[in-house]
Amino acid sequence: MSTPLVLVTNDDGVFAPGLAALALALAPLGDVYVVAPDREQSTVGHALTLHRPLRVDRVGERRFSVNGTPSDCVNLGILGLLPAEPRLVVSGINHGSNLGDDVTYSGTVSAAMEGTLLGVPSIAVSLAAPEQSFEEAARIAQIVAMRTLVEGLPSKTLLNVNVPGGRPKGIRFTRLGHRVYKEKVVEEKDPRGKTYYWIGAGPPLWDNREATDIIAVQDGYASVTPLHLDLTHYDALQRLGQWEASLNAQLRPRRQR
Repeated sequence: MSTPLVLVTNDDGVFAPGLAALALALAPLGDVYVVAPDREQSTVGHALTLHRPLRVDRVGERRFSVNGTPSDCVNLGILGLLPAEPRLVVSGINHGSNLGDDVTYSGTVSAAMEGTLLGVPSIAVSLAAPEQSFEEAARIAQIVAMRTLVEGLPSKTLLNVNVPGGRPKGIRFTRLGHRVYKEKVVEEKDPRGKTYYWIGAGPPLWDNREATDIIAVQDGYASVTPLHLDLTHYDALQRLGQWEASLNAQLRPRRQR
């Protein structure tokens, strides 16, 4: 059996220490290729660069820097740069958590989403305390990646892994929690009197329901949350489908008197 190819990326940039720790931890599992942004791309979400060409620089053996987003890097890696399709995509280790609703903004998670859309099992890994060593987060990433290579993942499903600071008590499989940001927009004046705004100010409020990724990390466990890319709400589809006849009736042309 040929050695599996593993594509590694991130949103903190190609020279981020979390990326280096992840690539080193995954090296025993296969041939690791790094394709990562040339600079920080945090909170860019699932953006793809379609309005300009992308530049790729080789910065080391099996290591590439791209002037684009994390999703660009995965797309380029799978469809162009790698010598064969990877068996696994791992994004991280992010310098900070990606918990709850934050996955919708995260470049780290979006890179794993892009891999999943392209049919490759994918994992996103984040460290909640980036000022600490990435060693434990890398060890968790290696364990989860090894099992994923063997077992695979369900269709349209990726794994979002968040690791607490220090040595984790263990691993919990969780659901997404919910984070609410209050005082989200701060209005200020510049020296010339023009108004400007800061988005994302103020601490988040966390829900405290059990079995969420947020509670697991707060309790000192690494959380593993399966995310599914089919966003359809099937119960709502069935219920709202009752509107169909009424809405279509309103579309019919009215009879002229």
